[in-house]
Amino acid sequence: MRVVIQDNYEKMSLWAAHYIAGKIRAHMQARPFVLGLPTGSSPIGVYRELVRMNKAGELSFANVVTFNMDEYLGLPREHDQSYWYFMHDNLFDHLVDMKPENINILDGMAADPVAECARYEEKIASCGGIDLFMGGIGVDGHLAFNEPYTSLSSRTGVRDLTTDTRIVNSRFFGNDPGKVPAQALSVGIGTVTDSKEVLVLISGHNKARALAATVEGGVSQKWTCSALQMHNGAIIACDEAACGELTVDTYKYFLDIEKKERL
Repeated sequence: MRVVIQDNYEKMSLWAAHYIAGKIRAHMQARPFVLGLPTGSSPIGVYRELVRMNKAGELSFANVVTFNMDEYLGLPREHDQSYWYFMHDNLFDHLVDMKPENINILDGMAADPVAECARYEEKIASCGGIDLFMGGIGVDGHLAFNEPYTSLSSRTGVRDLTTDTRIVNSRFFGNDPGKVPAQALSVGIGTVTDSKEVLVLISGHNKARALAATVEGGVSQKWTCSALQMHNGAIIACDEAACGELTVDTYKYFLDIEKKERL
């Protein structure tokens, strides 16, 4: 596992955006570069920089296929809290050469949600798998909507959301947890860890315990983020504020390793 510690959220976002851009530019295969994407507050800064690079002619999305992590069950794409809406509002609508047919987002209004999840897994496989999956984690360490005690080998499926998750997300629904959908469609932990690389963004004091569990804790369904310890291409990009629960030795180790990488 690689842990990249930056001074603040802005620097973390810039580092992650330029890492992703470098991977897209270096992709020399005939098939498109397949990129997994999250929603939430964590990737906003990354999306802003990717859009800037794209508009400036520094980065093309013409040969990129995207798969999003999740979508609320029962929200139409036109709803301003659907993840389809979020992704178009924060990224896709601002890219000059993103092909609409290359955008893949789970359908929260699917008549058969289980079949929709199976279709999604098949589509990922048909594209040759995901080259890089960017994600964020919750304060309880959940990755996508894989709440604590979700199987670490899980695939895309219907997820029941915990009360805590609905309370946290209620800030987008008029601070009313009852308005937050009780279920979502989500890629599984196994879906994410099948990717060639996984880049997870962790920022802020409220994520410090989750970062420590991801990096230093045991591999456990209680912290689904801990599955990243078993992935050979896992990268954590975090800010100083999120490092409060790391031991001093761990913190110094990763700072030292990254310093050597730059030499």
